[in-house]
Amino acid sequence: MNLRALLNALTGRKSSKDVAKERLRLVLVHDRASVSPEFLEKIKEEIIRVISKYMEIDESNTVVNMHRSDDSAILEANLAIKAIRRNIH
Repeated sequence: MNLRALLNALTGRKSSKDVAKERLRLVLVHDRASVSPEFLEKIKEEIIRVISKYMEIDESNTVVNMHRSDDSAILEANLAIKAIRRNIH
């Protein structure tokens, strides 16, 4: 890991390489599931917003994918959970 990657990891910033990979992933997901990257990003934001009421989420390590199987669409959400909120109001 070079110094820039270490600083980005510590500050939560993504490198341009990581941003490019994320964009490419969104384009591929769009092609597979016939939804726009903006739509998928909106779903990701909404999932994080709802789950964040109960858990502290590491958004930089959260991945949401949508793809098609033979007869349906599959939504996968992998959320990196930092902590569980014990006091829910």
